[in-house]
Amino acid sequence: MTASQTLNKDAKIFIAGHRGLVGSAFVRYFQSKGFTNIICKTRQECNLLNKADVQRLFEEETPEIVILAAAKVGGILANASYPAEFIYENLEIQNNVIHQSYLSKVKKLLFLGSSCIYPKFAKQPIKEEYLLSGHLEPTNDAYAIAKIAGIKLCQAYMQQYGCNFISLMPTNLYGPNDNYDLNNSHVLPALIRKFHEAKESQADAVTMWGTGTPYREFLHADDLVNASVFLLEHYSSPEIVNIGSGKDISIAELGRTVKDIIGFEGDIVFDSSKPDGTPKKQLDCSKLFSMGWTPSISLENGIKHAYQDFLKNHLS
Repeated sequence: MTASQTLNKDAKIFIAGHRGLVGSAFVRYFQSKGFTNIICKTRQECNLLNKADVQRLFEEETPEIVILAAAKVGGILANASYPAEFIYENLEIQNNVIHQSYLSKVKKLLFLGSSCIYPKFAKQPIKEEYLLSGHLEPTNDAYAIAKIAGIKLCQAYMQQYGCNFISLMPTNLYGPNDNYDLNNSHVLPALIRKFHEAKESQADAVTMWGTGTPYREFLHADDLVNASVFLLEHYSSPEIVNIGSGKDISIAELGRTVKDIIGFEGDIVFDSSKPDGTPKKQLDCSKLFSMGWTPSISLENGIKHAYQDFLKNHLS
């Protein structure tokens, strides 16, 4: 597939990681647009850590488009506690899917990285060219190194073999089908659950990790998918592309926003003994925006949408 080519609704599209936050958003998008050949496999049907499983899937299904949204993910605590699992599993998934995509001559592969690939103290907002220009955030460097390896793998296959493998770097994502586990979720879904449970129990206060001073950028998963499809149709270059909202917010302000949306009437307390992570992380998305794409879901509306999904599907 070359740049500026509309996706064929009959194209065989393999979504690796279809049950996750991002993968399920891709499934929703393609189903809503009338695509008829979406390939989704559970871990029991195809373990992406198993090279033979991945080879068999590609031989049987012959996908034309591959969306690599499968990954082992988690928040600060999970990343710091299980670095070996984060680096090993993500490397293995990426190696298997990307290499098999090359062997099977897929028309296009989309690799989803993460904004954590950038240096901890990168100049803000973070441009794509800042990759590998400084030290990573130590609390999630295992995950970040795996994602950087995935980028380099896509670039190498494009350089050596001419594969049309593109790499996109989304900012912090949220939305329906998120992970709300307090021990290994990201900050926004964790806050949704915390404030909901505090409201239900009529607690006096909610404790948030860190000082509340770091700034983070958030993007709804549906906006990520819209941007990704736009780039699948209009972009074919080895250079990575940032995907974000163009706006950031302090963790303290984020907490107040979630508190107001959920209707919790108590206080917010900050536990400064817990890590803050990177002090500020906002992506420079001027490259993407200059191509003609911009997000459409505001943070407030997106959080309302995510909270309704939590109430409907995740309370148990």
